[in-house]
Formats: sequence, structure tokens, C-alpha cells
Amino acid sequence: MVNAVLIAVLVMILLSLFRLNVVLALFIGALAGGLVAGMGYGEVISIFTEGIVGGAEIALSYALLGGFAALIAYSGITEVLVGFIIRILKKEQSKKARIVAKVSIIFALLAISIMSQNLIPVHIAFIPILIPPLLSLMNELGFDRRLIAVVLTFGLTFPYVVLPIGFGQIFQNTIVTGFQSAGVEIAFSEVAPALIIPAAGFVAGLAVALFFYRKRRYYKTLEIGGDTPKQINGKTIAIAIIAIIITFSVQIMTDSMIFGALAGIMVFFLSFQFKWQQLDDELVSGIKMMAYIGIVMLAANGFASVISETGHVNSLVDGIAGALEDQKVLIVISMLLVGLVVTMGIGSSFATIPIISSIFIPMGMELGLSITAIIAIIGTAGALGDAGSPASDSTLGPTAGLSADGQHNHIWDTCVPTFVFLNIPVLIAGFVAGMVL
Repeated sequence: MVNAVLIAVLVMILLSLFRLNVVLALFIGALAGGLVAGMGYGEVISIFTEGIVGGAEIALSYALLGGFAALIAYSGITEVLVGFIIRILKKEQSKKARIVAKVSIIFALLAISIMSQNLIPVHIAFIPILIPPLLSLMNELGFDRRLIAVVLTFGLTFPYVVLPIGFGQIFQNTIVTGFQSAGVEIAFSEVAPALIIPAAGFVAGLAVALFFYRKRRYYKTLEIGGDTPKQINGKTIAIAIIAIIITFSVQIMTDSMIFGALAGIMVFFLSFQFKWQQLDDELVSGIKMMAYIGIVMLAANGFASVISETGHVNSLVDGIAGALEDQKVLIVISMLLVGLVVTMGIGSSFATIPIISSIFIPMGMELGLSITAIIAIIGTAGALGDAGSPASDSTLGPTAGLSADGQHNHIWDTCVPTFVFLNIPVLIAGFVAGMVL
């Protein structure tokens, strides 16, 4: 029997690699998977449409964040900061100064992206605000944006695997709940230590990417958005800083990116330091910049609904287990690959855990694997695919920032590099953990 989930994900990925629009690839992949599972055209379309509703909130959030990011750029604060750094580099004219600047930017982006998952849990909200204004500086320093995509995606995925706070607490609690649903009690404190080896795969992959993408890559320095105000002064910069603080504060208090972005936008309009018509033009321009990522997330939710409705995830795992019987090595590899396929299709590691845990836990115990090894396999299988999936916000977020000037391709410049340098090392590390723990 042909597996519908496998067909759906493969069709979606192959079409994306051939540069078909990701939204179209998601719909065609869902249609292919649904038809293979025996659904009719009408049923697939109905399930896909109903699934879209689940992504409406996140789509609106991203659009408003794009508008807010445009207003931040319009205030001139980032232009002042970037201009200051460029002047220092030109003044020193030394190779050492450029290296120091490049290393500093990499570590700063890495630290901010990691903190966005736990210390200040804003997830990808910082990317459209911070990255587009830095593109001219990155061009000046000769950055390869594929490296920045890997750095950002690392920071968005590594923390929830190994750090039991913020989004990591949610992810690891999902694993605990999966064990409870399978009738096995484990402590929350057991999860993080079991995921140290898989998390080491992220670190190793990042190190290799830093070396691989070390050479200069040339981009054109293009204007992004509209013109900044003719008079950049202390007031406009202060307003931008206040807006950023209020945006993140409201988001944390309300747990809503929508209201956080709205609060920041209103700071600009109520400051009366800018003409409302100009602010409105910039707001619309920013919304357009991020609207695409919202549309992809809507399509991804529809795709995930069709995959879940086929019921073929269970049959995929059962078929593998039956074919391999007691061959531990091959079964562990297959479990990880199933996690990779499912997460690549759904685009969310958090949503993958409940799907696979009910099958993987009994299978692992039947093989005689330790609880620690099973935790490592489930955690790795869930995390695999988040980096590299065309439908994951961990890749869509970096692309939205890096492609603000139209010179960064989502599939070939974000998804392929993150898949190669993050997913593959984590797959290897997860296999090692499943075998030795």
C-alpha cells in the first residue's frame, strides 16, 4: 500500500525544490496525499479549507509585525545605528575591524534568536524588525545570507530541544504528556538530559556552516520600503525605542503577537511626530512584506490537516516495524526518518510529538530500549524537519527578514542550507543517542 503522508510530503518538497511557489506546492502535495488515502477531491478541499482557519491568528500576527517593522525602519533608528557602524569600518579600513564586526553580528543574532525562545519568548517577532535594516551592513561586510539563515534557525530550534524553559518547557512537557498517554510515567526533569546528545548535533552543524559559508558573497544594496523622515532626531528615535519596548511587553503580558504589534503601531500614530498618511503608507508596505509568510502558514495548516486526516502516519510506522521486525539499528533509523517526514510536512515539531509518541513508545519498549533512549528518539524525531521545512516558521521567519530586498530565496537559501547543516547532524546525533543511552 502506498503511504499518503510520504507521497504528500515528497510531492510538496520536490515541487518546492523545482521553485514552484510554496503555497501551490503545499496544496498540490495535500491533494496528492488525500487522493492516495482514498479521499475525494471535495473532501480534500474541505479538510484543507477547514485547516486554514487554525492559522488565521498567526498569519495576522506576522502581517502586523511586518507593518510594525516598517515603521521602526521609517523612524530612522536602524539607519542611524547601521550608518554609525559602517562609518567606523570605513574609518579603520582594517581587516581585523571587519572580522570583529562580522563575528560580533553573528554572536549578537545568535544570542537574540536564542533568547527569543526563552528569556524574552517573542519567537520570530524580532526578525522583521531587526534583520531588514541590517542588510546593507551585511552587504558591506560581505556576509553570505545563507549563513545568517542557519544562525537564526539554529537559535529558533536548538533552545527548545535542550533548555527546559520558555518554548522548551512546552516542547518537553509535550514529550512527558506523550509518555503519560502511552501509560508510562516519567519526570519532566528526565527529558532535557536525554536530549543533550541530539542537541549537540545542532551545535556541530552550526560550526560546520560557519566554516562552509565563510567566503564573501555579493549582493546589491537596494532600498527597502519607503523613504525615512528627512529630519531624524532624538524624538523620533526615542519613539521607536518606546514602541519596541511596549510591543514586546504587551506581547509577553497578553501572550499575543497581534496585540503586541498593534500596541507598537499605535505608539507611532499617537506620538504625532509623523504625518498619519506617511505612516499609513509605510504600514501597508510592511504588511505586504510579511503577508506572504502568513499565507504560507495558512496553507501549511491546511496541509497538516489533510495529513492528519489520512491516518497514514500510524500505518507508515507499523509498516516499518513489521518489515524490520527486531532489527534495532534499522528501526531506530526508521523512527527518526518518520519524524523527519512528518515534521517536514506539518512544519511544527510541537505538533509532531503527539502524533508519533503513541506509536514510538510501545515500539521502543518492545525493542528493549531504555526510557532515556526513547525520550531521545522522540525528541529528535519531533525536532527533525523544523529546520529545513518550507512550511516551518523557523525557516519562514529568517527568509522574511533576509529577503526584504528580494535577494534571498526561501527554498535554496534558507531551507536547503538549514536542512543540510542542522537536520542531518541532528539525525546522526539522535541515532547515536538512541543506540547508546
